[in-house]
Amino acid sequence: MRNIVFFLEEPSAQEMLEGLLSKIVPPEINIRYLVFRGKQDLEKNLFRRLRGWILPNSSFLVLRDQDSGDCAIIKKKLADICESTGKKGVLVRIACRELESFYLGDLEAVEKGLEINRISSLQGKKKYKNPDRLENPSEELYHLTKNKYQKVLGSKAIGPHLKLEGNKSHSFCVLLEGIRKLTEHDFAE
Repeated sequence: MRNIVFFLEEPSAQEMLEGLLSKIVPPEINIRYLVFRGKQDLEKNLFRRLRGWILPNSSFLVLRDQDSGDCAIIKKKLADICESTGKKGVLVRIACRELESFYLGDLEAVEKGLEINRISSLQGKKKYKNPDRLENPSEELYHLTKNKYQKVLGSKAIGPHLKLEGNKSHSFCVLLEGIRKLTEHDFAE
C-alpha cells in the first residue's frame, strides 16, 4: 500500500486536510499525519523525522504557513532540509500568510461549515479575490464570522466543504496540485 505523509505545523492543518483529502486521494492510498507544535518545532525536527521514516512506499508533503516571512526563502529552507535527508517524493507547500487564506478563498465553504448566512456573497469583494495578499487572514476570518471561527474546530468544519476548483487562494490551488501529483505518481523509494 502507498502512503502519503503530511508534515504539518499545527493541528488545524490536519483537521482541514482530513475533510478535504477524501475528495482527492484514492482509498488505496494511506494518509498519515505528523503534526508539530508550530513552525519552529517543524523546522527543528523535520530532518530527523523525515530521515527516520521507515514505512516503505511513502511520499511526503510538508505544509507550513508563510506568516510574515519571505515565501521563497521559507520554501527553499524546508526543501533543503528535505533534500538533505535523501528521501525522494517530498514536496513543500507554503500557505501564503496563513491557512485561513484557503478559507477566505472559498467563502461558500466558510458559510456552509460554520452555518453562517450570506458570507459567500462577499467573495466578489476585492480583498477576497486574492486572499493570499491579506496581511492577517486569521484576524480577517475571525472578524468576518464575528468570532465564530476557531482555528481547530473551524478548520474541521470548513475542510469538508472546500471546493477543488475555483478557490481564490493561489497557495491552496498549488497545495491541491501537489497532492494530486503525489497521488498520481509513485515517488517513493
